[in-house]
Amino acid sequence: MARWNSIGRGVGLAAVAALTLAACSSDPSDPATSDDPGNAASGDPLKIGTFLPITGTLAFLGPPEIAGVQVAIDEINEAGGIFGADVELLSTDSHDANNPSIGDQSIQELINAEVSAIIGAASSASTSLVIDDVDAAGIVMVSPANTSTSLSGYSEYYFRTAPPDTAQGAAVADLMMSEGAQNIAILVQGDDYGVSFRDVVKETVEAAGGTITYGNSGEEVDPAGGNFAANVEGALATNPDAILMIAFDVTAQIVPQIDAAGYDMTKVYMSDGNTSDWSEAFEPGTLEGGKGTIPGSAPTEEFKARLDEAHGDVLTDVSYANESYDAVMLVALAALKGGSSDPDVIKDNMAAVSGTNGGTECTGWVECSELIEAGEEIDYNSLSASGPFNEDNDPTTAIIGVWQYDENNVPQRVDEVFWEAAAE
Repeated sequence: MARWNSIGRGVGLAAVAALTLAACSSDPSDPATSDDPGNAASGDPLKIGTFLPITGTLAFLGPPEIAGVQVAIDEINEAGGIFGADVELLSTDSHDANNPSIGDQSIQELINAEVSAIIGAASSASTSLVIDDVDAAGIVMVSPANTSTSLSGYSEYYFRTAPPDTAQGAAVADLMMSEGAQNIAILVQGDDYGVSFRDVVKETVEAAGGTITYGNSGEEVDPAGGNFAANVEGALATNPDAILMIAFDVTAQIVPQIDAAGYDMTKVYMSDGNTSDWSEAFEPGTLEGGKGTIPGSAPTEEFKARLDEAHGDVLTDVSYANESYDAVMLVALAALKGGSSDPDVIKDNMAAVSGTNGGTECTGWVECSELIEAGEEIDYNSLSASGPFNEDNDPTTAIIGVWQYDENNVPQRVDEVFWEAAAE
């Protein structure tokens, strides 16, 4: 089951109503694995690789995630590292799913380098292309941003600090309906991310008595199609109360067509793949009043300053930065708890340090590592509010931010909801 509670600090958006979602959590009585004699400290440095977008259509997602990883590694190394050595970082480019050869090369580089864990990918489609190779190599993979429901429980080595689309899909569906939409058109890209997200929205809307007028199975947008006029015309022909866009870069081509047709842009909603700064792409006012959702908490001012320093400039978008920091911290804490940088040891201790078995709440590397070294169980207090991992290695709590576009087509955070999945 799941509980939704509005904890927004914003400007009069309706609170997201209560709804229920099924989820399963790990048995908190499962024994920790740190007492396994095979988990004695290996003495090997902890080597972490990143598989995040530096080039390609998803490159805009990379900077905050890369900065979040760097902040976490700097924090650990400034405190003396782990196993008597600094955490090593090997950064690679995931590019995007449209050019899989770059991602394949990057994953092989990380496998050959024998990294203990990989942070990435940013998109579910990119992860889906390489996850079998990572699983076969026995390397832990932690995504700070994947939301596709098809990845839940896919591999014992795969974890994520962002919630599956059962959380965000239900949130955006409920948001649209709370603002009066009953007949909703969806412009959804036809990949794993888009389809799984759409299916959750459809289920939630229809369960509440609404209708998906366009964007059902067989009506997806082809990201490589180049011409989306037929999709836009098909959606508008249904006279929808709201249009939800579940897409990435093709948004730049679709939004102007919706606007040119005279549709009320305050009734356009975005997903995490496109709730971005569109100030350079669209005429001022194009998206003013439109809304979008992004999983994740807002960084504190202090953490934002650390992100900017790691990035080398001011970050205008900090999406999934908290989740990226948490991914590194959980990997390092799992290694410390197990006494080894071996991927199997890390895998076996990820749930425990996330708080699945209870323990003392702690924040940051110094506080949490001291507790582990004192022999205590910990409950890592994540920046992203991603709770203990369940049996599918998904987080059991999350925050979904609600954003509204200003006159410059820049999204401003205006509300948020807290999601918690409890054991059935």
